[in-house]
Amino acid sequence: MPPRPTPEASPNLRAWQRKALVSYLRRPAEDFLAVATPGAGKTTFALRIAAELLADGTVDAVTVVAPTEHLKVQWATAAGRVGIQLDPMFRNSDVHSSADFHGAVLTYAQVGMAPDVHRRRTMTRKTLVILDEIHHAGDSRSWGDGVKAAFEPAVRRLMLTGTPFRSDDNPIPFVEYERGSDGLPRSRADAVYGYSDALADGVVRPVIFLAYSGETRWRTSAGDELAARLGEPMTQDLVAQAWRTALDPRGDWMPQVLRAADARLRVKRAGGMPDAGGLVIASDQQSARAYAKLLHDITGEKATVVLSDDAGASGKIAEFSASEDRWLVAVRMVSEGVDIPRLAVGVYATSASTPLYFAQAIGRFVRARRPGETATVFLPSVPHLLGLASEMEVQRDHVLGEPKKREGFDDELLERAQRNEQASGELEKQFEALSATAELDQVIFDGASFGTPVGTGTPEEEEYLGLPGLLTPDQVSMLLSKRQAEQVAAESRHRATAVAEQPAAPRQAAPTTAGERRVVLRRQLNALVAAHHHRTGLPHGKIHAELRRRCGGPPSAQATIEQLEERIATLQTL
Repeated sequence: MPPRPTPEASPNLRAWQRKALVSYLRRPAEDFLAVATPGAGKTTFALRIAAELLADGTVDAVTVVAPTEHLKVQWATAAGRVGIQLDPMFRNSDVHSSADFHGAVLTYAQVGMAPDVHRRRTMTRKTLVILDEIHHAGDSRSWGDGVKAAFEPAVRRLMLTGTPFRSDDNPIPFVEYERGSDGLPRSRADAVYGYSDALADGVVRPVIFLAYSGETRWRTSAGDELAARLGEPMTQDLVAQAWRTALDPRGDWMPQVLRAADARLRVKRAGGMPDAGGLVIASDQQSARAYAKLLHDITGEKATVVLSDDAGASGKIAEFSASEDRWLVAVRMVSEGVDIPRLAVGVYATSASTPLYFAQAIGRFVRARRPGETATVFLPSVPHLLGLASEMEVQRDHVLGEPKKREGFDDELLERAQRNEQASGELEKQFEALSATAELDQVIFDGASFGTPVGTGTPEEEEYLGLPGLLTPDQVSMLLSKRQAEQVAAESRHRATAVAEQPAAPRQAAPTTAGERRVVLRRQLNALVAAHHHRTGLPHGKIHAELRRRCGGPPSAQATIEQLEERIATLQTL
């Protein structure tokens, strides 16, 4: 057995980690759930707990359970830095851990296949079990039952997650549930550190979302040709087909968005992040390879492609992380837990739309290294995604027995398609993508939606792509508000000039379409929110959240004309 680690060898803890550590040590308990936003330092916190318990003899061994094989190596490497030796190569057939290690790192699938093996290991020595991204223990009955059976005898269990919620009723093992005012059981965390807290502390980067709309055309299985503008209100089936048409690498939408994303990456590299990297999250392997080819055509450089069934996937991720290469294209390998701190630009080119998947995907871009770093994520202008982007700061719990509402786009057809990594399922058979074009629709930051200019024909995309590479959250908010105010003023001058030059013409109602009206109202709302922020000092996101609490409805990126008008009227009375 290697020597016991000393807690003093651990790195300095952040404020939330120290607070959670004190809470843990003051109230010894078998089970402890720590919820912290991706990038906040859950691994460092857990390893400090492990070092403390090993040092004082509370436990003699440590077992870590992680979602993927790649994360096993990542955990073992991090543990080794603080003097805890964990075996990432342990196999179920080994039965006992080598005397060279304090314990082992496993996957949930590995535990689910042989829970009795790991139960015996747990009973042999006083064991601390660290369950990383514990919500995965509910992914299947065998995983949940296996984790519960294997680690019930553990002296201590420490559960970690950045997203303690699921879209099903599968209970998460060892997590405590408490009934809320509505009578439904909700997961209860012992320590919570959300994205908004981490953003205020400078622990994570602010994320700017650039949502792209555009005209899409496709042919149904019956031979009918349909066309729709991405982001406009329509049925779930039409949204699904318009979305998939936009993501088709043979159309114009993806090349245009990838070109814009690479332009943003170049700005970041030239403006303070010389090693900034980009990540394209694809729906399936075929699309991933096609996107990589498009990036090669755009940049002249080869993109790294990582597929989940690629034997060398972990090595490719590690190599990309240590390099200064520009682009990584992946299907699911980097959607959760993988640490590539230099990722600063993302393209959400997948049909996956659950809050869990979205939060974990965006978590790949938020890890801060130095003050002023920001992240930019490009995504389709789909109502459900816009809502998720507007609610980055919302802390969700796992609720059992909650009616499962189809929020915007999570229809059963798409859920089946997104689970199928080959993306050759029913959805693709129902239609044939014909064409798609991309236009910047709106910019989302801190819960606010900043629309592009109305009636100019071409959105001022370059302004947003050229935002400075290093900005604080307040500077981002101030700059976006200022640019939008300038656009509104320019539009007003343009209308005034048009009226002056044609005095005999009847006054035009502007804007003329519902889409333009929503853009104008979003701008008016954001301008009022900015003014309220300057008067009160309240963050923009909190002002928007209060308006939603008073008036109801979705984030402003999704709100109807009536809802926006109600919020404007409410804010004018505050």
